[in-house]
Amino acid sequence: MEKIIKIHLEKLPEGPYLATSDDIQGLVAQGRTASETIEIARDVARKLIEEQGLTAIK
Repeated sequence: MEKIIKIHLEKLPEGPYLATSDDIQGLVAQGRTASETIEIARDVARKLIEEQGLTAIK
């Protein structure tokens, strides 16, 4: 089962990107590019969801 979450992505003044989500408490990810940051955020979300005992994101 897939779960859709909203991710806020912003480019920081220092250069990297930052991803957070209101849908999953504690989700914070940072990367050099937007796509790298989204990939990291997906992995973080999957781990946070598994910790909560919910179905993982695919």
